[in-house]
Amino acid sequence: MSSAGLDRRTRRRQETIEEILTAAIELMEAEGVASLSLSAVARQLGMQPPSLYQYFPSKMAIYDALFQRGAEFFREARLEANAAADTDDIRELDIIAVTAFSRWCMENPVYSQLLFWRTVPGFEPSPEAFAPAQETLEDLRQHLQAGVDQGHLRPEAATEEGLALYTSITSGLVSQQLANEPHASFEDGRFVRLLPTALDMFYQYYAPSRGKKT
Repeated sequence: MSSAGLDRRTRRRQETIEEILTAAIELMEAEGVASLSLSAVARQLGMQPPSLYQYFPSKMAIYDALFQRGAEFFREARLEANAAADTDDIRELDIIAVTAFSRWCMENPVYSQLLFWRTVPGFEPSPEAFAPAQETLEDLRQHLQAGVDQGHLRPEAATEEGLALYTSITSGLVSQQLANEPHASFEDGRFVRLLPTALDMFYQYYAPSRGKKT
């Protein structure tokens, strides 16, 4: 087969994979993240289940692909927000980043459940699928380290403890928002509007002056 023929087959295969993942997202939006089945996806696409197995051998493989896809989308949204920011101030960049994070989560609740909550019994993302999420955590660690270097935070803020606290505060508020007001806009959400206050608490806790001995 010519290289052009191979390219067409590769492109068509990738298009089919994207169609399968899009159908899976639509089904999870309607029926719940944990309720996905290969037969339902096949019916959605007008395929026979054996044909679907050529692309994904199990529903866990679909979850894994969606986890990676969602993690990549999320990282892109965060990086784009930071790149568009017209400031070098760490605190302002924090607000911009968590706003982008919160908006993305509220606009993509299925991906958010898959990425940030254990909604699918027995599912663990593969190392490849988890890699973009690890890169996002490293981006955050570097951001917090920049806050340390600029004198806004104590060194502990950029440790595993600091990362855990920061992500717990921000994702916790988004979790409350999605659980209690799933259809609210970002502007109207009574939990996500507390994000600036939560960030202030983080900065106060890790303020350099708080670590000085008197």
